[in-house]
Amino acid sequence: MMQRVIYFATLFIISQTFTNCAKRGNPSGGTRDSIPPVIIKINPENYHTNFNEKEIKIYFDEYVKLKEINKELVVSPPLKYQAEITPLTTGKFIKIKVKDTLKKNTTYSFNFGKSIVDNNEENTLEYFKYVVSTGNYIDSLKLKGAVQDALLLNAEETTTVMLYEINELFNDSIIFNKKPNYITTIKSPAQDFELTNLKEGDYLLVALKDMANDYLFQPNYDKIGFLKDFVSVPTDSSYSLKIFKQELPYKIEKPKHDGKNHILFGYSGEAKDLKVDLISNVPKDFKSIIYKDIKSDSLHYWFKPSVENDSLIFSATNGSFKDTLVVRMRDLYSDSLDIKAINSGILSPLDTLKFSSKTPLTYFDIEKVSIINKDSIAVPFNGEIDFKHNTTLLNFEVDESQSYKIQLLPGAFVDFFENINDTIFTSVRTNELSDYGSLTVILNKPKQLPVIVQLVNSKFKLVREQFIETNKNIVFDYIIPGEYYVRLIYDENENKRWDSGNYLKKKQPENIIYYPTKLEIRANWSLIETFNLE
Repeated sequence: MMQRVIYFATLFIISQTFTNCAKRGNPSGGTRDSIPPVIIKINPENYHTNFNEKEIKIYFDEYVKLKEINKELVVSPPLKYQAEITPLTTGKFIKIKVKDTLKKNTTYSFNFGKSIVDNNEENTLEYFKYVVSTGNYIDSLKLKGAVQDALLLNAEETTTVMLYEINELFNDSIIFNKKPNYITTIKSPAQDFELTNLKEGDYLLVALKDMANDYLFQPNYDKIGFLKDFVSVPTDSSYSLKIFKQELPYKIEKPKHDGKNHILFGYSGEAKDLKVDLISNVPKDFKSIIYKDIKSDSLHYWFKPSVENDSLIFSATNGSFKDTLVVRMRDLYSDSLDIKAINSGILSPLDTLKFSSKTPLTYFDIEKVSIINKDSIAVPFNGEIDFKHNTTLLNFEVDESQSYKIQLLPGAFVDFFENINDTIFTSVRTNELSDYGSLTVILNKPKQLPVIVQLVNSKFKLVREQFIETNKNIVFDYIIPGEYYVRLIYDENENKRWDSGNYLKKKQPENIIYYPTKLEIRANWSLIETFNLE
């Protein structure tokens, strides 16, 4: 009997131990919810005709919330006044309050994108679309296609594709000031587009990288793609659009008094013939010098001596354009001579050592410059000022695995204000030639010549290019190992650069073709690739 009591007592203690342990542990919570919210009712129902309501309610089987609804929701055709979507917290329904007077006999679609998620796990109800018609039928025609970037390998994310109906109100400038009749968005660079619930008719097809999300083309900021000819719906064709940053028309900006003796003239567009002339009366000993900024679209205007004028008046001419510009003068400090090496560090066999100056240079004394290699041997060189961009070039033959010390004594540089430099020390070094790779590109049957063959890095920044007038092998030497793309530009106007397009002129950008694969350039390796263009 005593043994039985001890046995049951032991079982009780063990069971209590396990019970207590279980209580102290965290519950598993079951399987993670991965199912998106389910719509159980819509009032008025989806694809409702003769719609004249001011409120729409969408009911769900669980609590939902809205994520970035203002960004994700796309209404086609666009509403003049944005619909009010509530609640902004959580709930089992979404209410849409229409503030517009809707057009007669028009099909409207509300595409929610990825904005509807459940409250717990944020499972997404992707691209739910609510469609109604103010007429007695739902428009059901479609238009499909793809969007590419004219310059880059892939189109950027979130591209808007739009249709403008060709009617008595249509004109070419409509994309600047009127919202389209139909819109859709591409959320991924590789995604094709499909415009749905269209009515029969002729349309202008446009794609925008819409930076302001206002469905209006703003050339200063947006990329655009368009078809020259109108599209007739219904159609079984698939359309391809290439988006590009449009070449801006010439425009001179308001000049800026940037230093005691320095005025900056900014501009946009083509300005190779831009000339700036002073109109104001100034002392007889007044002198000026102008050069173009190497990084931005602007002209530097330097003058001496300082003037007492409250303002200076200039005439700016560029071809047939002529502007009168007024510069309000301020009480500013004078700029000092400041010389810096642009490309110090590692110098490749193709590089030229360059120096920049904040103030305009007028004289360079090569006798006050020395270049010494790591063996303390003087290196022969030559040098000159590039007055067009206010830079100084030092040319010398570089050897591999070498280092160079450059010394510029006082007086090596003299600027416009007769200031001279202090002693300047800088150094550069070179790699072994085996640290670089090379690439040979064989062009197979280009459709036309001349072409521009470019080597760009993985971020599509230009590394090297060659202008080719006759078909021959293109060799790029001394390439830093890494991943690169090769692209070919058909240079239609033979100006040795890629030309973008223009919407109002109905001008498409020059055609760019990418080599189909990314290339890996290795050290001490010569890569040969055939670029098939037939």
